[in-house]
Amino acid sequence: MEEENLAIRVHGLHKSYQEHQVLKGVDFAVARGSIFALLGSNGAGKTTIVRILATLLKPDDGTASVNGFDVLSQPARVRESISLTGQFAAVDEILTGRENLVMIARLRHVDDPRRIADDLLERFGLADAAGRRVSTYSGGMRRRLDIAMSLIGDPPIVFLDEPTTGLDPQARVEVWQVIQNLADSGTTVLLTTQYLEEAEKLADRIAILHRGTIIVSGTLAELRRLLPPAKAEYVERQPTLEEVFLAIIGSDSDRTREKDKQGQR
Repeated sequence: MEEENLAIRVHGLHKSYQEHQVLKGVDFAVARGSIFALLGSNGAGKTTIVRILATLLKPDDGTASVNGFDVLSQPARVRESISLTGQFAAVDEILTGRENLVMIARLRHVDDPRRIADDLLERFGLADAAGRRVSTYSGGMRRRLDIAMSLIGDPPIVFLDEPTTGLDPQARVEVWQVIQNLADSGTTVLLTTQYLEEAEKLADRIAILHRGTIIVSGTLAELRRLLPPAKAEYVERQPTLEEVFLAIIGSDSDRTREKDKQGQR
């Protein structure tokens, strides 16, 4: 992949908290205008990677660039290029949906904050609820408003750190549609998730983070080819991402246990 076509590049990333090594040499690249899913269990290091890429945390070793800017030497340029949405909607429940958007637009010094707010409300299907307090919104509506707020200023790259945590199935589908629309409009999305179905439905490429390293990365079709071919009985069924994930994690764990046994002999 040519360098100018990359929105994010990570190489040899290490990070420890005291004696606990969270990242052990992470490598991946994200193409512009794509959805890249970083898939892993709780504690795998997904949020640590996002915080490093967002310049909120410094790595112990390795390099990372976002939109062509180095996260250590050019943090201000990185911040101008990104938006970050965490696991919980950062909205003011006392304000209305429109007031939340207008407030952020004014803080970011964009022209015509009310027009920007109305455009985003329409784009995210919140126009009818624009004048209601956010405390009356459903979980899916709050998350859509949160993502809308993150897009003020038109950042080319958006980090979504487990954006559907705690949402019911209908709200998750609503957010999935928002994420897909972002990519369709040319925005690069780095999505961290522990939901296999989420990565399977949305991602152009998927990286599985396990024990501090990327153990496999590729398209869904490429990951499926890591398993034996589907057996045809009455119908042929392709393996799901869940089956791929569990097979890879399981085989990695088996190898680790075998090494431990050999070391004890």
